[in-house]
Amino acid sequence: MLIALAIIIGFFLLVTLLPMSYSQHYLVRSCDFVRLQVFYIASAVAIISFYLLWQSGNSGYLYTALTALLTMALQGKWIFPYTWLAKKEVKTASVSEDHSVRIMSANVLMSNHNSEQLISLVDKHQPDLLITLESDSWWENKLAVLKKNYPYYIECPKDNRYGMHLYSKFKILDAQICELIEDDIPSIHILFENNEGLEMQGHFIHPAPPSPTEEDSSRPRDSELIMVAKALKKPTRPTIVAGDLNDVAWSRSTRLFMQISGFLDPRKGRGFYNTFHASYFFMRWPLDHLFHSPGFKVKRIKRLAKYGSDHFALLTELVYENAKQHSLEDKSDELKQEEIQELAMSKADKRKVPRFEKES
Repeated sequence: MLIALAIIIGFFLLVTLLPMSYSQHYLVRSCDFVRLQVFYIASAVAIISFYLLWQSGNSGYLYTALTALLTMALQGKWIFPYTWLAKKEVKTASVSEDHSVRIMSANVLMSNHNSEQLISLVDKHQPDLLITLESDSWWENKLAVLKKNYPYYIECPKDNRYGMHLYSKFKILDAQICELIEDDIPSIHILFENNEGLEMQGHFIHPAPPSPTEEDSSRPRDSELIMVAKALKKPTRPTIVAGDLNDVAWSRSTRLFMQISGFLDPRKGRGFYNTFHASYFFMRWPLDHLFHSPGFKVKRIKRLAKYGSDHFALLTELVYENAKQHSLEDKSDELKQEEIQELAMSKADKRKVPRFEKES
């Protein structure tokens, strides 16, 4: 038993330490995804080890227990900000307040053909903006029924799992579809006006994941996040970034995005909101994200019901009050420049990201 516990906790300590490197190989970066699962496994090893130490008196169990506690501490540092015990980064809006914008993002899974279930979720929750990812021509045809309630829309169907569609109840004043880093991997950028006449920006992205079937390295994904963060660092109006980032909330690259942009994460202090994988409760992590510039409060954030995809849809309701708040992330300029140099591609030019500059 001691040997088995030592092998298990030794392996998961390695999984814990690997992401501390700047390596962008998919095997290393994949270790970011399972931090919550590793924390639970280490907790179980610690409990079992202390029990067996008490039963047998074998000091070897003390070492496995202490290694498990070390693993828990290292993993806990990354995931703690997303627990209810942590400080909320975004203030909570009153239930009685009218919302400023309600956004629903849904990675539909291109092979999933349960369009009726997704449309039912849209009808139930009535988002102002609906962003779909992995949506191809089949999905475009099925979602056309939404146009009666969503008069503004942007369609970018693709059969490579990177199609993207946007449906809006709010007036879209300007829009661009861009391929920021890689050909055939689009992003949608809009300038829109809500019902109160407030102009806002929305930037919706879906970079490729580091995986053996997609990208050997996380560099393209990390570069896109850094590019968008640098472009939106000092927004001239309320701004939202959302989508399937193929990255978890606590990873180095996602945290770097928040450090550079100064954007806030409404999940901090509220929960993980794990949106993937919908079919395996024991292997879930937060892949779908929404970040926003300071000034918003959060009225509601909710993971919605299953609709046949491998992702859950995410609904976020924000109120803009020009609230005085700021990111809780460390903003060391020296640290950021070092990390940007390590992670970003040279062609990650922030000027490619539409900013919809106001005319002087």
